Amino acid sequence: MLPEELHDLIDRILVRRCEMQNIELKRSAKGTPEKLYDSLSSFANQSGGGIILFGIDEKNDFEITGVYDPQDLQTRVTDQALQMEPVVRPVFTVTEYDGKTIVSAEIPECETISKPCFYRAAGRIRGSYIRVGESDQPMTEYEVYSYEAYRKKIRDELRTVDRAAIKDLYKDTLTEYFIKLRQAKPNLARHNEERILQLQGLTEDNQPTVAGLLLLGEYPQAFFPQMSITAMLVDGTEIGPVGESGARFLDNKRIEGTIPQMLEEAMIFVRRNIRTATVITPDGKRDDRPEYPLIAVREVILNALIHRDYSVHTEDSPIRIVIYKDRLEVENPGGLYGRLTVNDLGKVPADTRNPFIAGNLEVMIDTENRFSGIPTICHEMQKAGLPPPVFESRRGTFKTILYNTSAQKEEQQVHDAQPAAALSISERILEYCRTPRSKEEIAAHLEIRAVYYVVSKYLKPLVTSGKLQLTIPEKPSSRNQKYQTVSE
Repeated sequence: MLPEELHDLIDRILVRRCEMQNIELKRSAKGTPEKLYDSLSSFANQSGGGIILFGIDEKNDFEITGVYDPQDLQTRVTDQALQMEPVVRPVFTVTEYDGKTIVSAEIPECETISKPCFYRAAGRIRGSYIRVGESDQPMTEYEVYSYEAYRKKIRDELRTVDRAAIKDLYKDTLTEYFIKLRQAKPNLARHNEERILQLQGLTEDNQPTVAGLLLLGEYPQAFFPQMSITAMLVDGTEIGPVGESGARFLDNKRIEGTIPQMLEEAMIFVRRNIRTATVITPDGKRDDRPEYPLIAVREVILNALIHRDYSVHTEDSPIRIVIYKDRLEVENPGGLYGRLTVNDLGKVPADTRNPFIAGNLEVMIDTENRFSGIPTICHEMQKAGLPPPVFESRRGTFKTILYNTSAQKEEQQVHDAQPAAALSISERILEYCRTPRSKEEIAAHLEIRAVYYVVSKYLKPLVTSGKLQLTIPEKPSSRNQKYQTVSE
């Protein structure tokens, strides 16, 4: 960055008075910190990297201390960066602030194929870190493995199951599979059945793989009890001790079977537990409209079943479906795979964690397997007049959230409760955000529980129009992000 940009960054830090997802502060008035390895690792492993600022004392009310010797500091930081694997190449900037010298070290994100970046002397497991809020946290063994699996192209869906045998594949399902495969892949169908199963990743050395059991097994949960779905209907907007009716869950079901069977049973559970509105069309016909578009719900559940992690690290973790009053959430073990980020979803072809499961499902249940799931979900939600879906990938899990119309109803109730001369919702936000506020604080102030609805309906347009500004503009999706009214 330019010295002027560094100066502006220091101004923002002194206003916010906190470290951030991508900013680490170091005093460095008397010397270079001896152990920067945690921050070097976490920033190199983080999307977009991060910045270490030397010369600000966070623990002493963010005092500008300056650094002892900018030249020596850069040399010593570089020496520590050379001890990382892969080597980190900081980009330094020096500026004067209140008569003191401040040094920044921009830590670039390393290539996905090279992650995790770790301190070589500590080893890959103990020396790998991830940024969580304002702190550097050791990576779990699974988080390290997830990078290893991508780099080495480990296909956990192809691992064989020691206790399983060919007899554990259901004959009727096998027969139906071969019929469909001969129609869909005539060239492959020229081989004998044993060879087809091997080529399709369903067996290896005449023994079922994880993919084989989950697609064709008589009862896959005999081998993997938690490779299932837990589905819950919650009496409220959060899971608590009890709901308004005195029950924790209004409906609660464990869904088992093969992937196609779990998909079907999950859809039955959702249909049973979501509300349906009856609308009379202009031509006088009755139109029953579900609370959520079922095509979108099916794609969300199918994505979770196809793209979840099937490694030994997550085989004890089921997929979770939770239906709240204001939203439907589907969470699966295994965050986004490979180079894909949340912002890339539906825009670029994805690295596929389980290509054999995806390919076989294309034959078995006519899935498209052409990266159209996310666009379909977004399109169906828009067509239904609902807020866009929310996607979250955090520390080994991936979650999709679909909001229903309750947010709009709450908004209308807030509007109706205001006197005619009262401020509009946008005006209330601008008045409230004269002091920086988080999206959660703003939603609570408006008495609208669906935070994402408030963000998409009000905060983003106000930012676009220049009436609101982000306190962390360089990281729009930061958990520490706040919104502040722009002074006129």
